[in-house]
Amino acid sequence: MRIATWNVNGLRARLEFVRHWLRERKPDVVGLQELKLSDEQFPHDAFEALGYRAVTHGQKAWNGVAILSREPAEVTQRGLPDQHDLGARLLTAEVAGLSFTTLYCPNGKNVDHDDYPKKLAWYDALIDHFSRHDLAAPTIVCGDFNICPGANDSWNEAALRGGIFHTDDERARFRRLLDCGLVDVYRERFPDGRDFSWWDYRGGAFHRKQGLRIDFLLASASALRRIESIEIDREYRKKKDGLTASDHAPVFAELQD
Repeated sequence: MRIATWNVNGLRARLEFVRHWLRERKPDVVGLQELKLSDEQFPHDAFEALGYRAVTHGQKAWNGVAILSREPAEVTQRGLPDQHDLGARLLTAEVAGLSFTTLYCPNGKNVDHDDYPKKLAWYDALIDHFSRHDLAAPTIVCGDFNICPGANDSWNEAALRGGIFHTDDERARFRRLLDCGLVDVYRERFPDGRDFSWWDYRGGAFHRKQGLRIDFLLASASALRRIESIEIDREYRKKKDGLTASDHAPVFAELQD
């Protein structure tokens, strides 16, 4: 079974690109983020034509998350409790024998912006939420976390440390989230890896390898035992058939059935 996460940076603009990727990579379960669509605007027919069902937690023009799956998914959580003011950012469903969460963490903009303490509070709520979960069950938490957990997750840690995505407060919260019983699968498999999942559209950042790793698949211990491999799909950060990519690459993992 193949699972994946992908911040598509606007599904309306990226629909045919996402469909291209689905045809080529053939995942079974996908967490999508930053849809920028309401639930009513979600293009269910376009995915059903490829054999995918979708459950959504959308928002007009901003945020929004969805889960695509070949099997039916039963939604168990829409939205992070007590954090609805920050938009549609979390969706959990039971699907293919997994508790599968897709989330889009707040960006924070910069450490002097009013959004930064809101980001930290959102993480505190996220940690509280998962501290109450039974993570003995096979669980995947995936998405755009808007944090570089360590130096190897940034193209220029020396220059960027202390700035947004690179602060001690953000990193401490990410560690606390893992302490709930989750593992960063890429980092577990590649302790010294320096692969990135996001590159700015500007300045040729992708080709200059000036990226950040901020998109993760986190797994509970029972789910981790089933994971055979994980890959950041850099090929789909490039244009395909004239279609423009998201500024994020998909991340996917292979699980034993």
